[in-house]
Amino acid sequence: MPVEVGHATGALVRRVRLPNDRRTPAAARALVRSVLEEAGLEPLVNEALLLTTELSTNAVVHAGTELDIEVAADPAGLTVTVTDFAPGPVEELAVGPRNDKTDIGEVAERGRGLLLVDHFASRWGTVHEGTGKGVWFRLENRDTTTTTQAALPVTEGDPTPSVGELTALLEVDPGRGTDDALAEFAAELLTRLSRLTGATGGVVRLDRGEGAGRQLLARHGRAPRDDAATIKVPLSVHRPYAGELELDASPDGYAQPLATIVAERLSLHLENDRLRRTDLRRQTWLTFLAEASELLAQSLDVNLTMALIPQLVVPRLGQWCAVHTTDAWGRLQLAAATHADEAAVNELYGTLSETGPDSILSRLEEASRLGQQVMFGSPSDGFAVPLVARGQRLGTLAVGRHLRHRHDADEVAVLEDVARRAALAIDNARIHDERHKVARTLQASLLPPALPHVEGVGFAAEYVPTGSEVGGDFYDVVPSGDGWIVVVGDVSGKGVQAATVTGLVRDVIRILVDDAKPMTEILCRVNRTLVQRGGGRYCTLAMASVTRNDKNLDVRLHLAGHDRAVLVRADGQTSFVGEGGTALGLLESISSPDALVTLSPGDSLIFYTDGVTERRRGRELFGTARLREAAAPLAGYPADVMAARLRSTTINFSVEEPRDDIAILVLRNDA
Repeated sequence: MPVEVGHATGALVRRVRLPNDRRTPAAARALVRSVLEEAGLEPLVNEALLLTTELSTNAVVHAGTELDIEVAADPAGLTVTVTDFAPGPVEELAVGPRNDKTDIGEVAERGRGLLLVDHFASRWGTVHEGTGKGVWFRLENRDTTTTTQAALPVTEGDPTPSVGELTALLEVDPGRGTDDALAEFAAELLTRLSRLTGATGGVVRLDRGEGAGRQLLARHGRAPRDDAATIKVPLSVHRPYAGELELDASPDGYAQPLATIVAERLSLHLENDRLRRTDLRRQTWLTFLAEASELLAQSLDVNLTMALIPQLVVPRLGQWCAVHTTDAWGRLQLAAATHADEAAVNELYGTLSETGPDSILSRLEEASRLGQQVMFGSPSDGFAVPLVARGQRLGTLAVGRHLRHRHDADEVAVLEDVARRAALAIDNARIHDERHKVARTLQASLLPPALPHVEGVGFAAEYVPTGSEVGGDFYDVVPSGDGWIVVVGDVSGKGVQAATVTGLVRDVIRILVDDAKPMTEILCRVNRTLVQRGGGRYCTLAMASVTRNDKNLDVRLHLAGHDRAVLVRADGQTSFVGEGGTALGLLESISSPDALVTLSPGDSLIFYTDGVTERRRGRELFGTARLREAAAPLAGYPADVMAARLRSTTINFSVEEPRDDIAILVLRNDA
């Protein structure tokens, strides 16, 4: 707020531009007071502050623009000019001689309180410039002890307020702008106005547009009677605010213009309260939208997302809310709904299922078809907005209004924003669900649909995928002559490329087994294939041939960089079997020594991938020792029970989601 200083022919001049808010009259008074003190014109302070307050308040309330205040003091007196930048001329003021009987109420109404300026100023007038218009007044420096104050044009018998009383009326401290301070400010203004006018009482009623109607903001004395002659002045506030000041006094004399002056000053602070509340509400809505976005982003489940959306809306933005989505034929289907009154939920579902030209469903179909907001009337007053994401219409979001409350512009904007965020969340959840289904389908294609059922030999497997991407873990049991080839492997990486390599390895192994190739050659061929076509990916593999030998099973085991298998004897003794070898796809040549294991009746051999041993609980791993401990008590159980319990033990080791796929295959001699 820079102040321009000037000195012209002995005059002291100050100029300042002030914002359009409630603090402007106080700032203008401070400027005038400082000039008067510097110029030695203290006897003019009461009249000057009174008129400055009146002009600056009028400009703030009625012009709605910034103000230029110019204060010029010289030995002969003081001149103050208040200029605003609103279009249009200053209202013409029909003020006659000071001793006539002009209708003071009409003057105050048309002149916005300039009656005080006409009464106290030595001279006053208006100025019109290219960028604005203003009102000025002049106070002559005279001996106040010998000057007779002119009389206000009032009716006979009315007491005349002094300059000090009028100044005190306009200099009530508004406080800090809180609800309590605003009510106290209004009450103090009303009290001083009643004392000044001789009114027996008065009230200020305010409707903040919250559905409660006009509420009592302040009261002095007794409330005006309905049948009494009273003064009613509407408050100059913007929607949704509305209100009035009512004074239990006759509208004759100066009571009407003074009530208008007080109402205008109160309106200025109420307007500031409205702006403050609007700013707080918008900050609250921004916080609400941020929290809603965070909640919606946390869910990638379609049904959970649908159920969450109405819960976000009700009861904050509506009495009830319903989400409809379009099916494959473009028809709306109810996905989720809720009501602030749980007892009314069933009735809401019934209303939403009704058909016909006047039903809510027909209005929702219109909103979905047109892609714009539509309203629907009683008994379920509200409106619906389309759910659109990435140019695709997904459905509608319908919201019913609370009783005695109609959605304002901010609430409608928030609901439209919620609809946009909800539509995006639904679309993201659907995309994730589709990817999840594709991954599961692709993963299932890499695993055998079923393991062989062989008399005296038990095969069982468990597989736990992780995330929505396809993993590289796989297992298979392939018939080979009089026996079987058991394979458990793990291709590095995840995703479609890892799945492609996994399918390649599995198919190559099956083809070579069908050609009766020995395991050493199969491993070499797979290694060569990965080096040439694996795209830099490698594979660890446990491969075993299983043949009958009377009641025993002979197992010849090769490990190509894979973890050793766990041998579980019928008596519960456990050990690791197999010799380490080279992972496939890393080198041109590999080494994979074999190990012969004999399974007696009741013995089992457990194959697994590193998703088991590397299952994490904080910094702790499940490890091979826990695997042996978990396997020992399972001796004597069928293969499928062993596999299922090992899977459960591994998963329950940690509350975290698995970071890697888990594959377990159990071979058991059931003879």
